[in-house]
Amino acid sequence: METLVQVAQLLLALSILVGIHEGGHMVAAKMFGMKVEKFFIGFPPTLFSFKKGETEYGLGAIPLGGFVKISGMIDESMDKEQMAQPPQPWEFRSKPAWQRLIVMLGGIIVNVVAGVIAMIILTYNVGDEYIPSSYVKENGVQALRFGEQFGFQNGDKILNINGEDYERFSDVTDPAIFLDSDAYYTVERNGQQVKITVPDGALDLMSKEKTFKQEFLYPRAKFQVAYPEDPEYLATSNAKKVGIFDGDIITKVGDTPAGYTDQFKSILGAYAGGIASIEVLRGNETLTFEVPVNKDTTIGFLMASQIPVERNEYSFGEATAKGTADAFNLVIVNARAMGKMFSGDLSARSLSGPIGIVNLFPKAWDWNQFWYTTAFISMILAFMNLLPIPALDGGHVMFLLYEMISGKAPSDKFLENAQKVGMIILLALMVFVFGNDILKLFGI
Repeated sequence: METLVQVAQLLLALSILVGIHEGGHMVAAKMFGMKVEKFFIGFPPTLFSFKKGETEYGLGAIPLGGFVKISGMIDESMDKEQMAQPPQPWEFRSKPAWQRLIVMLGGIIVNVVAGVIAMIILTYNVGDEYIPSSYVKENGVQALRFGEQFGFQNGDKILNINGEDYERFSDVTDPAIFLDSDAYYTVERNGQQVKITVPDGALDLMSKEKTFKQEFLYPRAKFQVAYPEDPEYLATSNAKKVGIFDGDIITKVGDTPAGYTDQFKSILGAYAGGIASIEVLRGNETLTFEVPVNKDTTIGFLMASQIPVERNEYSFGEATAKGTADAFNLVIVNARAMGKMFSGDLSARSLSGPIGIVNLFPKAWDWNQFWYTTAFISMILAFMNLLPIPALDGGHVMFLLYEMISGKAPSDKFLENAQKVGMIILLALMVFVFGNDILKLFGI
């Protein structure tokens, strides 16, 4: 069921984004008097269509894209019969190069505008919540599986990242860190400063492992004792039986400090099946209890985290600035990652297709997360479409810029062949990313 919810969100997001992208081309084309023959969301076979004016509007059965057919344009339709006729005034090819350029940029522009607007609205309506860096600098982090691989230890206090201060814990796991050469963290460990260098291949690891962020680092959590409202649970709780109350703060097990969740769980394991002397702080009073420890190393209570969360709210002006910056930062990070791929510093295995993108959406429907992910995809679609590959908008833009600078347009034959090459490249890329997604599903 969770997967179905994610797939439904992906299909809705793609339908919206493809619709506005192709709509951007269509509106620009009609604005300059070009004839738009078809506007489709999805690819054939056609589920339904209707005609209004000169344009056929429709929905295709394959919901992984869409297209708009503009008369007199060499595109994926490869309509050689029409292109063999003399240019007509309403055709794409008969218009000035600057008008054709605006038409080709229309889809990219509306994707950028949509992504930015969505980020601004989310920032204004939702604000943001974060764990302040001051907590991490005081209490340290818990090093999980990947954190240990990097060289972190439980209790390390992260002082700075690449020599720069940071505001919030989420900055510690920002993918942009792993794009920098010789990236490093400075931590305080047992009163000494230690430099932890980000290992080679960290970005590959992050992109390949879906649980990387969940298994990298986490703020070391102070906690309070808490009990569920479950009579059966309470009746079997050793902690409850000996008199440990809701809200008590555990400070020691035996003579060993145990004020953090990772400390407490680790230490208690040594007492499995025995009795542990547990010191708690209740208000200003320190109390000690002798508590039987179950063989599964539990004593019967829940850990209520005391990690502070701060919240920022923004005026509309502040949200406009921050939302716009956040939207373009998504593109910058991905552009840098692509540069790493071309230089060989990042494996192409990090590329994901529709199967991988599904995992960006939450497993339970959350409109705020849906619109954030949709804004992210919109910005990335704009960036990818601007790449100078024939068959993408960026390929058309490249040839139009050549025409505007040189004063000479490429021949129709050249454009047809370039379109074919571009389609082969895109099909190969689709096969590759689908293969990547399938291999990742099986952990390969």
